[in-house]
Amino acid sequence: MEDNRFNSLVSKDIVPVKSGQRVISGWGFLNIWVGMAVIIATFLIGANGIESMSLWELGLAIFFANLIIALIGSLSGDIGIEHGLSFAAYMRAPFGTWGVHIPAVSRGIVASIWFGIQTYLGAVAINYLVSSMTGFDSWFLWYVLFAIVQIVNTAMGIKAIDRFAVIAAPAIIIISVWIFMKVNGMALDKGINVATYAGDQNTTTFFLIMVANMGFWSALAIDIPNLTRFIKAPQNERSWMKRNVNNVWPHIIALPAVQTLMGIIGAVSLLGAGDANPINVIQGTASGWVYVVLLLMVVLAQWSTNTAANLIPATLTFINAGARIRLNFVAGLIIAGVIGTIVQPWAILNNLFLYLGYYGAILSAVAGIILCDYYVLRRRRLNVKDLYRQEGQFKYDGGVNAAGMIAWIIGGGLALMFMKYMYLVGFPAGFIAYYLLMKGWYLKRHKQAEIESGFSDDYLGTTVGRDWDIPLDEPAAQPPATVPVNS
Repeated sequence: MEDNRFNSLVSKDIVPVKSGQRVISGWGFLNIWVGMAVIIATFLIGANGIESMSLWELGLAIFFANLIIALIGSLSGDIGIEHGLSFAAYMRAPFGTWGVHIPAVSRGIVASIWFGIQTYLGAVAINYLVSSMTGFDSWFLWYVLFAIVQIVNTAMGIKAIDRFAVIAAPAIIIISVWIFMKVNGMALDKGINVATYAGDQNTTTFFLIMVANMGFWSALAIDIPNLTRFIKAPQNERSWMKRNVNNVWPHIIALPAVQTLMGIIGAVSLLGAGDANPINVIQGTASGWVYVVLLLMVVLAQWSTNTAANLIPATLTFINAGARIRLNFVAGLIIAGVIGTIVQPWAILNNLFLYLGYYGAILSAVAGIILCDYYVLRRRRLNVKDLYRQEGQFKYDGGVNAAGMIAWIIGGGLALMFMKYMYLVGFPAGFIAYYLLMKGWYLKRHKQAEIESGFSDDYLGTTVGRDWDIPLDEPAAQPPATVPVNS
């Protein structure tokens, strides 16, 4: 057994998850995705889109965009299913053991900012509720308390997140249906039939609505292995689809369906109430216990999004970067919470689409690089043990895979140049640039064992019933818990 006491690439929170720790079912993953898919930006995009098209066109644009992202997420999710790896740990392959920190921490900061935005929206809902009942008005106090509650919930582990999603998902569906019925009724009172209404402005197009929606999930689509490695998967199953069934169908059903519903609600809310923000609509139209229950459901929606989609990805990237100082899961959560607050998310919310554009463009190329590396170059085989060796094959040049970094600069740069088409430019540009650089240059200098072996099954995981065992620095340490398993 290797002694990893002084290995800065190893800690109990970033080693591979084993089959016995996979506790999330397909239905559990569906519930988690329902919670993650509710974000305020979708309401706003729906509201912007209805000014230039019909509700049917708007719905199709959002649906197709999220179906594409769901497929990309399902493909990258196999990294977690097959090898039990987190996003940050796998990223050592295309970017190097040191170079990984630049794209990974960038993703962590983005997730932290989203945590701040969602927490702010939940805090506003809580403040509305308390203020109307008691007269006490302090959204920032509720922001701090709400942030603490979410961090504690996430620290309790993946089982706690799974159980919370069982409650949150139905609540989100209920609030969505109620809001739609309410705002649709308001639209009818104005003489607007949303089924036949069509905007006549030229502020956006079907294609641009698609691209904007794809930008939402450019980050989560690539770091979804953080969650899929906890999904139950059959051992010794060579069929990709059968092995990934609990990964694929929740992606394909939950993300397109929920995002389309949210966009439609935002559009109808604008037509009926003049405001795409459901928190404002609830405050202005509900009363009594209906008001209380619905605002609490808004809080649940922000909470469920934050735990799985923002806190976990942010924390794991910070843990990976802080492995040298043995940064633990709780410390990573606190860092994520602090970053998400000091950026003043209430200010970012006013420039949300600009923010979405820049980060979606930059990270779109990373998705292309990862899928090229995993499926095309390595054919799903991976020398996992070397991901945790300081002098292993992923050290490359001083810990940096120059091909990966150059491809990221090319893909991300082109996406920024053509911002309106960011994902559709950045993804293929990153994919193609990485393939050409690796095949034509870098693989000749840095041999990769899984490729040189002729893609031997020795480098497969779940497909051949293998759990990757990375020794820890403590002889009596328990199996890894990148997201603590026990709640």
